[in-house]
Amino acid sequence: MKIGLVSDSLSHLPLSETLQIAQAMEIQGVEINTGNWSSAPHVNLAGLLARPEERRAFLDAFEERGLSLIALNANGNPLHPTDGERQSAVVHDTIRLAGELGLDKVCLMSGLPGGAPGDRMPNWIVSSWPPETQQILTWQWNEVLLPYWTSLVKFASEHGVKKLCLELHGNQLVYNVPSLLRLREAVGPVVGANLDPSHLMWMGADPIAAVDALGDAIYHVHAKDTLINVARCATTSLLENGPLDDIATRAWSYITLGYGRSEAWWKDFCYRLRMNRYDGWLSIEHEDVLLSRIEGVRRSVTLLKAVAPVDSADFAPQSI
Repeated sequence: MKIGLVSDSLSHLPLSETLQIAQAMEIQGVEINTGNWSSAPHVNLAGLLARPEERRAFLDAFEERGLSLIALNANGNPLHPTDGERQSAVVHDTIRLAGELGLDKVCLMSGLPGGAPGDRMPNWIVSSWPPETQQILTWQWNEVLLPYWTSLVKFASEHGVKKLCLELHGNQLVYNVPSLLRLREAVGPVVGANLDPSHLMWMGADPIAAVDALGDAIYHVHAKDTLINVARCATTSLLENGPLDDIATRAWSYITLGYGRSEAWWKDFCYRLRMNRYDGWLSIEHEDVLLSRIEGVRRSVTLLKAVAPVDSADFAPQSI
């Protein structure tokens, strides 16, 4: 496995400094955020699409430091009832750019539409009652999600992108293992998972069980941890909508690797990934509001170096 970095983890720094720090920390590659839920401080999407010389200079910045460009990331909501067209344009431009850069992998999210034609805000259904919830889900999947993703898969294939890596994320139609596999079955194997265990943690799922269930549908992994505030959960549950920067009062918070789950848990997670034939990138995504970005990334690198298998397996029982 290889250690990577989501570029927004160091969004306060220019690209050159971000790559320099990655190199100094012995991170092997960087995943670049291109827009939507990111201000995209490390990439000029339009400029790179328009000018081959900018693309060459962009790639050179990685190569000069011995770093890989892992993937492009356009996380957001391309199915938003009022802003979806703009966000979808960023997704399509990101796929175009990936093709121009020779990348076969783009990270993104499924999107979440409104609950009916004419709605102006997304509607995430998380229960089976009252009965209209099922009408909403049927409309969202059949009339919005499946037509959009059928078209997007075709577009990605036309531009040389073989892996659309969906993050299983709250407030998206695809947010857990069954919904990812349902979409994949409908539109084909271009769609796979960007498995971020931190999201499954706060939704009450087991990320290690998810690894087994997804198997070869895992195309990418984000390395991020979640702290579950047990005392808070006892009265509020894991359904939390308080301020992200007030960890003490929240039921759960994103946190630096090892501060939510133990090193032993992360060792088990990485070993289970290899058991399921995933031996790719572990891309660190720092979103811990209590630690500095540099310290959070550094501590995450230290933990992953301790737990992630690196060399190819070579043991076999002797013939006796």
